[in-house]
Amino acid sequence: MAVVLPGDRDVRGTLDTPDDTDPDRIVVACPPHPQDGGTRSDQRLTAVSDALCEQGIACLRFDYGDWGEGRGEQEDAKNAIRWAHERFEAVGLFGFSFGATMTLCAAASLDELWAVCALAPDRGGDDHDAVAALDGIDAPLRVLYAERDTTADWEPVVERARELDISVEGLPADHFFLGQAEKMADRVVAFFEER
Repeated sequence: MAVVLPGDRDVRGTLDTPDDTDPDRIVVACPPHPQDGGTRSDQRLTAVSDALCEQGIACLRFDYGDWGEGRGEQEDAKNAIRWAHERFEAVGLFGFSFGATMTLCAAASLDELWAVCALAPDRGGDDHDAVAALDGIDAPLRVLYAERDTTADWEPVVERARELDISVEGLPADHFFLGQAEKMADRVVAFFEER
């Protein structure tokens, strides 16, 4: 189902729901970097969405509005979460790559998240520092990283997460999880199901 999200930016999404079920839980999925072609159709997001729906959990995948230097994209994520909170009892947050950075930054300033999962996060920049954001997240959190990732600057995020006793899991993959979308999606969804 197509969705237009609230806010000052033109942000559109796709709501995926399980067949024959009226779910009370949803995961908002943040795409990778829009300047690198990241959209709601990213194969990692669609794999996670498909796996969530199989477990009776809805998923909202969205595209960011016009490039906003990270600040605009964080606001897009927050607006997607607000939209989801108006319609579902429990809202989780997931992101891949730049989307994982946006996930962590948005989660640090929001309450009442069911769970947060960041896949292959990059540490980000001054206005979107994923390492600093970890200190402000109250929801159950898991950081998944690719052990052969040479694309994202993930080491500082994983190091800080371990210092804070946040759940961290390394996967034997490159940054893009080539050929491993289903396996990666299973790990993400397992975390949400545990919550």
